[in-house]
Amino acid sequence: MAIKIDVVLPVYNEEKLLRKSVTALSKFLKNNIKDKCNIIITDNGSNDKTLEIAKQLSKKIRNVTYIHLDGKGRGRALRTAWSKSNSDILTYMDIDLSTDIKSFPIIIDALKNGYDIAMGSRLTKGARVKRSFEREIMSRTYNLLLKIFFLTKVSDAQIGFKAIKKNVAMRIIPLIRNNNWFFDTELLILAEHLKYRNYETPVTWYQYKHSKVKAFKTIIEYIKNIFTLRYRLGSYK
Repeated sequence: MAIKIDVVLPVYNEEKLLRKSVTALSKFLKNNIKDKCNIIITDNGSNDKTLEIAKQLSKKIRNVTYIHLDGKGRGRALRTAWSKSNSDILTYMDIDLSTDIKSFPIIIDALKNGYDIAMGSRLTKGARVKRSFEREIMSRTYNLLLKIFFLTKVSDAQIGFKAIKKNVAMRIIPLIRNNNWFFDTELLILAEHLKYRNYETPVTWYQYKHSKVKAFKTIIEYIKNIFTLRYRLGSYK
């Protein structure tokens, strides 16, 4: 049975990447996914030409739409786009396509085969990753902290390459408090706590040289949020 899939692209000031990435993604989905796929560009208050380009792409490519938000935050973008969706599977990926999109059919098939959430992983056997030593250490340290605090089986909480069933997302999203980068961690930890099944696949991943992520500042914010989530977790059943 055919299903509908949404691919959300959270963006902020991505005028240099947007057209190229959306065009490549649209072509890949058309050639490799039999189900109906919608690409949703979710603009987090960009002050460059990102919104203008998103509008142009929505007119030029049939399966592309856009949402404009005034505030920043990946979590805000996903919360808004996913909550408005009427598709069966909700996904997102980073606009730089740092994760090789050839892995996309794998996570979609995982949901079709009974899993509730599926995602790529840079930290499992078989993954091919190219990134700075600093980013590698921070990523591994952060995911180790998650295992210590939550005994989670998730290996790579923050990769921008995830898919979730709509009904599962609608149960979990109201429980998530963060609207920024920690949104992903809350989503996965809460899903695991509520006994949903998660699937991970090793991916090929290359760090985009102009990444806007401020790794050190971000991980400090993560640590604060870890303590808050750990305190809250017992109230969710």
